[in-house]
Amino acid sequence: MTETATPTPVALTRRDFASEQEVRWCPGCGDYAILAAVQGFLPELGVPRENIVFISGIGCSSRFPYYLSTYGMHSIHGRAPAIATGLSTTRPDLSVWVVTGDGDALSIGGNHLIHALRRNVNLTILLFNNRIYGLTKGQYSPTSELGKITKSTPLGSLDQPFNPVSLALGSEATFVARTIDADRAHLTSVLRAAAEHRGSALVEIYQNCNIFNDGAFDLLKDKDTREAALVPLEHGQPVRFGDRVVTTDLKVRRAAEVDESDVLVHDVAADVTVPFALSRLSDPTTLSTTPIGVFRAVHRPVYDDVMAAQVTDDGDLAAMLRGRDAWTVR
Repeated sequence: MTETATPTPVALTRRDFASEQEVRWCPGCGDYAILAAVQGFLPELGVPRENIVFISGIGCSSRFPYYLSTYGMHSIHGRAPAIATGLSTTRPDLSVWVVTGDGDALSIGGNHLIHALRRNVNLTILLFNNRIYGLTKGQYSPTSELGKITKSTPLGSLDQPFNPVSLALGSEATFVARTIDADRAHLTSVLRAAAEHRGSALVEIYQNCNIFNDGAFDLLKDKDTREAALVPLEHGQPVRFGDRVVTTDLKVRRAAEVDESDVLVHDVAADVTVPFALSRLSDPTTLSTTPIGVFRAVHRPVYDDVMAAQVTDDGDLAAMLRGRDAWTVR
């Protein structure tokens, strides 16, 4: 009998993950940078393309599945986390990703997002935040700053904006991070950490909409201002930025006025109150003092695993169908 040799896995490249579809975003859109980073990063997973699925909702970001040579679904407005939950729990062999925007995820899709996070479904959620509705031509979104003047708020928005990182932490997400479209190295490192996490991972990506909200994140990108505005979070490292530090009582102070022992050392496994306090440092209007990096990375039972164990556990199916409230009519 002739033995059949196991085929050697073929190393994939960025080109293998680029589809033949024409990319149809506005020239200069931050989505291009995110797409390039994701296509460049996916080969590192070592997962066959047929075992990767990207599910999106509605919005500019939701074109993402068309531009990747993987499986994907352009689904319903706000419902991508719900659809991805069904896929992840029934197909544990797949790497399931959700691509969504600030409007898609935090407005009509708000409940689906928070419940996927609290359940700790094994998903990686990329939330593109440009603080505007781009696809529908420039209305204010759930992350637009207070007083934002748009086509739908000509006198200025009255709504207090969501902080997506705070929302995710409040939903007990086990992995929460923030990064920026223009910083390829940082974006890739955060994506790598999120992909390695088992459970719900949410990555907020500040993404520029150069048509309807251009320059929204310039403070964090300009070489003359970013050092004083960006607060890098690195596990095991003191939280320092510019000439300031974050202290153990979670206050921002001048480094020269603080003893070294009072500087906060970032711990991604700290009690959730610490990363939540860090997420509140940023002013939602000016974006001054904005932390980026991994806020939280902890482990607890994954919904997919617990559900699978429950389903496969031996039990009396007939008794379960009858339930405790069944009776016989004679």
